Parts: sequence; C-alpha cells; structure tokens
Amino acid sequence: REVEILMFLSAIVMMKNRRSITVEQHIGNIFMFSKVANAILFFRLDIRMGLLYLTLCIVFLMTCKPPLYMGPEYIKYFNDKTIDEELDRDKRVTWIVEFFANWSSECQSFAPIFADLSLKYNCPGLHFGKVDVGRYTDVSTRYKVSTSPLTKQLPTLILFQGGTETMRRPQIDKKGRAVSWTFSEENVIREFNLNELYQKAKKQSKPREEGPEEPPVVQAAAGHPHGETKKDK
Repeated sequence: REVEILMFLSAIVMMKNRRSITVEQHIGNIFMFSKVANAILFFRLDIRMGLLYLTLCIVFLMTCKPPLYMGPEYIKYFNDKTIDEELDRDKRVTWIVEFFANWSSECQSFAPIFADLSLKYNCPGLHFGKVDVGRYTDVSTRYKVSTSPLTKQLPTLILFQGGTETMRRPQIDKKGRAVSWTFSEENVIREFNLNELYQKAKKQSKPREEGPEEPPVVQAAAGHPHGETKKDK
C-alpha cells in the first residue's frame, strides 16, 4: 500500500510539472507532494506522528513564505482607483496589465518573467502594469478575475488598447472556467504579438517625441524607469 501511495503521488507530480515553467516550480511541486506522501505514511504508522508532522507542516507554511520578486522592472503598480484613470488618460497607449495575488505561487513564479518582458518591450506607446486583486477585491470583480484559492485565473494578463480590453489569458470558456494556459515568456510574446505591438508603439510615439510640445520629462522617466516604479509602488 505504501508503494501504491508513492507511485500515485509521483504520477501527480509529473502531471503538475507539465505546467511548470521554472526550475523553482518543479522543485516546489516535488517538495509539496513529498510532504503529502509523508503525512499519509505517518498517519498509517501512528496517528500521533501524523498529527505532529501535519502541525509542523502548517507552522512552516505560515511562517516561511516564499520571497517576492524584487529585481529590475519597468512596471507601474495600480490600485483600485488609478487603474481606470491610467487606462483612460491616453487612449493611444497600449497597456498589458497583470492581475495577480501575492499568495499565489503561480503569480510569484511569473513575476520575474513579466518583469523581464517589461524591460525588453516597454516604450512610450506600450506600457506594462500590475494590480493586486488579492488586495483590491473590487478590481477583481470589475474585471472578472476570480481570487478563489482554487482558481486558475491567477495570474491573468489583459491587453488594453484604446482603454478597452481586447485580449486576455487565460481565456474563460462558456461555463466561466479558465482555459489552461502556460505563462512562459515565449507564450506571452507569441499570443500577445509583443514584437508587432512594440514596433507599432515605437512608430506611434516618434511624432510625439519629435514634436516641440513634448516635455523633456518623458525622456528622463524612460532613462530612469525604476525611480518611477518605486514611486508607484
């Protein structure tokens, strides 16, 4: 019976790792389901040992939270009021906004990928933003992003053009369920046509940059992206 339990959990780990996009996610899945296997085996051996091991796992989970990504990025952080104001402020700007929650392991794994994309593709006509729907629940309701502990909608990427939503991943089917989608850098670039959006945004921003009415503050902000980001945070 113990061998059957271990083989069953090994199969689950292999299935979960198919959606993993980083080494940290692979290792995290292995450790998480190893704890589940250990808990089951301890309970079969002695219920007191099982309860002790389960208590230790809960204490570890509550006290040792994974660190948040604090690396370089060119991302503007929104709250429940500023997101709509920013989307409507300049309809010529295209926005890619990530709806995330700090407690979601998928969001934590995607954070460095989204930050890297913002550094590569950010320009005056194409901006990247994030909003914590775990903190601002009215935003999750307004943009129909579920924050349930069992949801598959975290993270959610939405493309805004002209201030309105034109695309999102993962998609929602007719039954209101999220369609499985892998948040890898290659998938984001391909699905959102980032190369094409970047070239179009650069062409649209050239007249504004060359015009006499353009203030020099824009170029200064572009040269120091992290100063603006930290202020927005």
